[in-house]
Amino acid sequence: MRIKILIVTSLMVFLLVAFISPIFANAGINPSELEGTYKFAFWAFLLGGISAVSLVLGSMLGLLWQPKPIITAAFTAFGAGALLAALSVELIAPTVMEFVSESKGSLHNTEGHKQSLEFIFLIAGCIAGGFLFFILNEALNSQGGYLRKVSTTISYLNYKRNHRFRVALKRLSKIKLFRHIPHAHMAALVKHIRHFHAKQGKILFTKGEPVNRLIIIEEGEVSLMDGDTVLEVIGAGHMIGETALFHHAPAAFSAFAKTPIKAFEITQTDFNALRDDCPELQHIMEEESALELMAEQANHSSEQNNNNHSQEWANAASDHIHPVSYIPSQTEINDASKKHGSAPLSIWLGIFLDGIPESFVIGAGFLLILTAKLGSGAVVFADVVPYTLIAGLFLSNFPEAMSSSIGMKKMGWKAGKILILWTSLMLMTAFGASFGYFYGAKIPNYIEIGIEGLAAGAMLTMIAQTMIPEAVHIGGNRVTGLSTLFGYMAAVAFKVFE
Repeated sequence: MRIKILIVTSLMVFLLVAFISPIFANAGINPSELEGTYKFAFWAFLLGGISAVSLVLGSMLGLLWQPKPIITAAFTAFGAGALLAALSVELIAPTVMEFVSESKGSLHNTEGHKQSLEFIFLIAGCIAGGFLFFILNEALNSQGGYLRKVSTTISYLNYKRNHRFRVALKRLSKIKLFRHIPHAHMAALVKHIRHFHAKQGKILFTKGEPVNRLIIIEEGEVSLMDGDTVLEVIGAGHMIGETALFHHAPAAFSAFAKTPIKAFEITQTDFNALRDDCPELQHIMEEESALELMAEQANHSSEQNNNNHSQEWANAASDHIHPVSYIPSQTEINDASKKHGSAPLSIWLGIFLDGIPESFVIGAGFLLILTAKLGSGAVVFADVVPYTLIAGLFLSNFPEAMSSSIGMKKMGWKAGKILILWTSLMLMTAFGASFGYFYGAKIPNYIEIGIEGLAAGAMLTMIAQTMIPEAVHIGGNRVTGLSTLFGYMAAVAFKVFE
């Protein structure tokens, strides 16, 4: 809750500063200069709007048309490549080229010190931007912001799933039999652990009948019954069925889900397959009785050793959990969305976080071109457009909005709500570009380059963390690689023709 309040407060401060910035930025300017300043600020606003109007267009396309996954992936990768080119050509390359050019002369004169300082601020800004995006992105994901993209949804739900697997493995480590499984066969064990859901009232075991699975409860409660008598109610972290499974004995009690439960299981079939995969396990079971393998020594020293061994085994087994091992179903995604009451706000803030850096860069980039053009006489709008940057942002925003809108529609969002979200972000980007224009003229050049580095670092991290994985998850490696290349070359072509 505190994180959400902090984010909303920061957003309100940003909006306030963006709206009042012209008042302070233009203090001391005469009326004729003020008129020109506001005209150029409006141009910056238009540039921000043009780069972000693709958010609305992409959203509309996503609501009207649900393309094949490979097409969505191609669009997304193409946009990622275009944005990579725009960042490289417009933000990183100019400062680096000036630094390299100056270093061929001398870095000990005034101009050399200036270029060195700008280069240092660029690098520091890139690093800071990457870390800033990562921290804020993680904070928003914990509040439901991960639902804004397919890739972030898959990655976050996999992270939560793998965490649950680690908890299950820690519980299995208490069983001596499993601790005898060598590290080389850990992957086989993990492969045979299944996750399942059971509705309230579902019968798990019936007294007197054979037990064909071991169950580890993750969420919910299970009642253990002897006829009509409740023996015990167990919850998360408890394990049932292991003794009967290993002894091939009938269930000593009945068990049913008192509440809806989530649990892990290893079935008799899985256990038999595990023994086939791991001959050592069969050998151990032949040499020692199941009762001995299940028992733990009572004295404190042995118990401590067992605990240490259990922890080491659980850690080793956890290393065999693949970081991204499954694609969650739409039902799982919808359930996750319902659990986060603040998901819509977090999704909006998450997408806004993706767009904050680009809006400032548009205004600052526009200012640099404008300053150079003003010295040569009258200037028209077409003369001061940073075509490569605008093209890269436009091409990257379109597939992002399209794929995200498709996901939001599947989660049950209304079309009007989705369009309002993207339209508001388009306006925010436009105002952010004006903000970048006003303040780009008021800060030292090395600070401006540092901010551009901050934006570049944030956007590069965003591309690597969300856009490229998005394309890979949806369409695979082949379409992602070639589409990224085509997007990169398209943005470079804009620079050539510019």
